[in-house]
Amino acid sequence: MVLVESPGRINMIGEHIDYNGGVVMPASINKKLLIEIKSSTSEYSFIKSKLFNESIKVDLKKFKRSEVSWHNFILGVLDNLINKKGFELSNFHCVIGGDLPVGAGISSSSALICGLLKGICLINNLNLNKDDIIKIAREVEHEYIGVKGGIMDQFTIMNGKTDKLILLDCRDRTHKYIDIDFNQHKILLLNTNVKHNLSETSYNERVHQCGKALKIINGKDNKYKFLTEVPLEILQKFKTHLNKKIFNRALFVIQEQERVHKAYNKLMTKDIYSFGELMYESHEGLRNLYDVSCEELDFLVDFSMDKKYVIGSRMMGGGFGGCVINLIDSVFLKQYINDISDLYNNKFSLNLNSDVVTISNGLTNR
Repeated sequence: MVLVESPGRINMIGEHIDYNGGVVMPASINKKLLIEIKSSTSEYSFIKSKLFNESIKVDLKKFKRSEVSWHNFILGVLDNLINKKGFELSNFHCVIGGDLPVGAGISSSSALICGLLKGICLINNLNLNKDDIIKIAREVEHEYIGVKGGIMDQFTIMNGKTDKLILLDCRDRTHKYIDIDFNQHKILLLNTNVKHNLSETSYNERVHQCGKALKIINGKDNKYKFLTEVPLEILQKFKTHLNKKIFNRALFVIQEQERVHKAYNKLMTKDIYSFGELMYESHEGLRNLYDVSCEELDFLVDFSMDKKYVIGSRMMGGGFGGCVINLIDSVFLKQYINDISDLYNNKFSLNLNSDVVTISNGLTNR
């Protein structure tokens, strides 16, 4: 039997930048999926999810998409390996557990895909390296799941290191590791426990809108490969050529990319308070220009703004729900969680889940 530990990921700053060819600042965390997998002589493969308390039985010679969402992450991996890559796989038994929250915007879907890919590779002796797994995982999400994201999640899950952020250029995967020192401040994730229905379609819509902005800009003799490469002064020249919504999407991307570079410089000088201010600026852009926040996320960020012991807060992930990431002084952590949880429950009649996370190694197996 093989046990794969596949972590979730956070992104300190640089949201919706990876599919626009930009630089992001993610890290893998200590919340993980645990995937136990072993070969089987059965006629079928069996996969059990402890997280959903459900199971799926798969005939590797004949299967199709499921109406159950989590099934398709499994089926997408199998479809790619068998039907696209031409591998012959043995049947297997698999149990999926762990403490990684689902639907919180910390990439449980990519963790599942990468982890299952690694496990299947090990029990079938497939010669696939980290880069191969990243590429296949992205193909599964694009082609089988239908979410047109970038490379950040898969890369971070496979390459994360303890106590290090990754400064990742999503154009070519060049990267450097950043030693972090937030002093007494902890990384607190607050999960709204909402995921609005428009999340996936609106995510892909943002991808399309950014592509449209780039196409219009390049139609005037420009040759930018990615929207993050467009200087702000060039975008301003196209304000009358782009409708307001498309212009705002492009403006956010260009400003957010600049914030990532500023954030890196602040970390290099150990100015974590200015780093936190950039997190707040990121949320304002996501709220007002990119339009991917929601009332619940805004409530959590707004509550933190007059608390001097919270030095940064913003929504994280695709948006329309999921979680808020905070940098908070550990002395005030317990009281803050109690206060905000009560207020959130009173306003939205929802429980607020809180997790203090640490930056941990990427995917491992034993």
